[in-house]
Amino acid sequence: MSNGAERLRRELMIRFVREFKNGTLEKNIDRIPFAIRPAQSASSRCCIYHDRAVLKYRLMTMLGFDCGDDGCEERPLSGYLEEAQSSDLRPSQPLTVSAAGCDGCPESRINVTTNCRGCFARPCVFSCPKQAISVEDHHAKVDYSKCIKCGKCLQVCPFNAIIKTKVPCEDACPVGAIRKDGTGHASIDFDKCIYCGKCFAKCPFGAVMERSELYRVMRHIRDGRKVVALVAPSAQFQFPGGIGKLFSAIAAVGFADVIEVALGAELTTENEAKEFVERLRKGEKLMTTSCCTAYVELVRKHAQELQSCVSSTPSPMRYAGMLARDKHPDALTVFIGPCIAKRFEAFQSENIDMAMSFEELGSLLAGWGVDIMSQPEWPMPRPAIATARNFAKSCGVTDAVLTELLGENSDLKLDSKFINGIDAKTALQLKLYAKGKLPGNFLEVMSCPGGCVGGPCSLVR
Repeated sequence: MSNGAERLRRELMIRFVREFKNGTLEKNIDRIPFAIRPAQSASSRCCIYHDRAVLKYRLMTMLGFDCGDDGCEERPLSGYLEEAQSSDLRPSQPLTVSAAGCDGCPESRINVTTNCRGCFARPCVFSCPKQAISVEDHHAKVDYSKCIKCGKCLQVCPFNAIIKTKVPCEDACPVGAIRKDGTGHASIDFDKCIYCGKCFAKCPFGAVMERSELYRVMRHIRDGRKVVALVAPSAQFQFPGGIGKLFSAIAAVGFADVIEVALGAELTTENEAKEFVERLRKGEKLMTTSCCTAYVELVRKHAQELQSCVSSTPSPMRYAGMLARDKHPDALTVFIGPCIAKRFEAFQSENIDMAMSFEELGSLLAGWGVDIMSQPEWPMPRPAIATARNFAKSCGVTDAVLTELLGENSDLKLDSKFINGIDAKTALQLKLYAKGKLPGNFLEVMSCPGGCVGGPCSLVR
């Protein structure tokens, strides 16, 4: 666990699950913030009342609600729970921002620290392209009306006395989709958002929150519905004991069946390889993968000139949904993965009814008291092939397609390239691919460095 925000988030989810399992959620939900931040306890914000307010909003998002809705301060959590019990609506967006949780971070800027010696060489002054730095009383000073935040002064200061402060969520977003609103708090522009989850992962105050479907999943299982879990390939890197024991643990919570999404990855490999061959034979110069939803959204919203290059082959999740629907036509399907973007894709997929993150799955198992290591091996009818399970890692899709093409189509050359993590620089790089200015005819793009194993909702990164 890498930080306190993750720790508190998971502690709250486990408590939420435990109360549900014990049948006491309705009775105790309004008391949970007080139980976690009792009177006289140390607070992580200005006071325990502020802490309790943020905990309340996070519990709202666990029920699927937007914590920015009007009137949420007045309405008790029990009221939201009652509405969630009587409604089965899916969230409209996978993310929301808690104004109470947001610290309203200062604007990004260049700052001169007390380490400055006002040296005679003054490289900061001479390197600044806008003459924004001067030295007064033997100390460098920045004229913010001129400063363009280029950072050249940081690079040349011999004392490392100049720093650049950043707004973590804004700095992490590769497309400028999160900015301060009129109140000074972070706000997400969903017309720009690609659901990469980088703001969620980087906010040190935990103000960016997922709108969860965890309660919906538990409620349907409790009510006797047949619920089937579709587990993403990256699960093998997240939980102990191997996927055989993990699948049995998932079934122990009440899922009727557990299906490898890697079986869907086999179909994606087969059809993406065929599509690549067809495109090259038609004379097209480039095809990009379509498995990463954040990348597909990036193209749709910010790089439309690359749209024709994106593979039309469905993602492993969509194929796995089809397999699950064929096997269990009357069941509800739940995709489980490390990704916020996949949660958004699940909203759009007719064969995926709900989505959960690995964080939520880990909290569900912990709150339910299920020990993965003590479980028997799950009786898999047919394990997915190794290349399909390797989709979770960067270049895994490329390796799978290359293996599929070996021995056939020897007249075609796969000149594969990859982008391992989407940021502002790689977003610009994609535009160069669209213009044919970079080499390669098969481009794999993963939003998260390292691939899905580095997803923002992973337990282990």
